[in-house]
Amino acid sequence: MPIAAYRWVMTSVGEPLIRQSFELGAPAAGEVTVEIAGCGVCHTDLGYYYDGVRTNQPLPLTLGHEISGRVVAAGAGAEHWLGRAVIIPAVIPCGTCDACKRGKGTICAKQVMPGNDIEGGFASHISAPSFGLCAVDENRLEAAGLKLADVSVVADAVTTPYQAVIQAGVGPGTLCIVIGVGGVGGHCAQVASAFGGTVVAIDVDDVKLAAIAAHGVAKTFNARSVDPKALKKEIAGFAKGHGLPTREWVIFECSGTAAGQSTAWSLLVHGATLAVVGFTMDKVEVRLSNLMAFHARALGNWGCATELYPGALDLVLDRKIELAAFIERHPLDSINEIFAMAHEHKLTRRAILVP
Repeated sequence: MPIAAYRWVMTSVGEPLIRQSFELGAPAAGEVTVEIAGCGVCHTDLGYYYDGVRTNQPLPLTLGHEISGRVVAAGAGAEHWLGRAVIIPAVIPCGTCDACKRGKGTICAKQVMPGNDIEGGFASHISAPSFGLCAVDENRLEAAGLKLADVSVVADAVTTPYQAVIQAGVGPGTLCIVIGVGGVGGHCAQVASAFGGTVVAIDVDDVKLAAIAAHGVAKTFNARSVDPKALKKEIAGFAKGHGLPTREWVIFECSGTAAGQSTAWSLLVHGATLAVVGFTMDKVEVRLSNLMAFHARALGNWGCATELYPGALDLVLDRKIELAAFIERHPLDSINEIFAMAHEHKLTRRAILVP
């Protein structure tokens, strides 16, 4: 039986999103239909909508890639998912190519991203590949005081920095600097702390800094209140005062801004790791030879390998990182207002839109 559904569609850059009704047929082999519990509003969505960042599938298109919900229909080979609560990966690899077989699904040439390659999650339902789905234990979810909609943000805001922390090799004794502690950066700070790192947070918003200071961050700096040239010395002084290394810092750029990227580059020290987690279309001017001179490294981070999702979700369900304090639910039908508020930086928590 076809499923009566609706979605909010982007037709052109900056034009109001339009609510459309549609019917979903039976899912194809290896696919599932998910009744959406919630979909997080990400900086990337705003980039598509306001800045004209191109989607791989031409408009009109439903945005949204942070999705949780319940499987209500399953195609051949995916029947075991029927009825289960799940998180859909923000980047879904094919699972069968050479890259996937070598554990490099994030560079799979056949990967699909909801809200970019296929219809996204600002809808009542979505059809998606079943590969990489992350099962949600609803008993643990309830014990953690969370709703299924809440863990939608695990699909990007938690798992993307989770992978970045693992790639960077964070452990006890690592000095971690997180630039931009919004939706992604706030969770990056918590994940780095959960892995044993000592975290320094940098932002331009005192409210965000105060919020994250209560959840594993050892030191905060407002970038507008500190001389950029003095910031490195301030952090080095903090490190010395707390018996931490003044070399081999791990710097997570999560702001997705040119200013944040410039700050991140200026903080390179000997043996540093620069992890680029946030995205911007803006360009920055850097002296690339700094990587050579400091024997440092720079790492990109596209989404998260699907096999890492359960570990990231465990941190949330075990309350090793706080989720509830950094999210807020809104009706999906308020999407145009919420996009505007997010774009104007009027939200201090990550919005989750609930059908």
